[in-house]
Amino acid sequence: MGAFSGLGLIVSLIVGGIAGWLAGEIVKGRGQGVLMNIVVGIIGALVASWIFPAIGIGPAGGSVLWAFIYSLIGAVILLLIVGLFTRRA
Repeated sequence: MGAFSGLGLIVSLIVGGIAGWLAGEIVKGRGQGVLMNIVVGIIGALVASWIFPAIGIGPAGGSVLWAFIYSLIGAVILLLIVGLFTRRA
């Protein structure tokens, strides 16, 4: 069963949402609002859970703890990148 099918996808969405909210708290002033932070967290979770194991960071597969760590790091990085483009005046 792949990481993006069935239960793995649902867990990634939930964990990504929580990580997105937490990432918004970490990068105060750079967040995009609660809903956008959650969306960015989900996207960060999906991207990070694919990229990190591929480059050898952490184990590949099933741990919810690693999924959360991937999600949080991915969400923080993505929020910082999005903040660079949306905060320009």
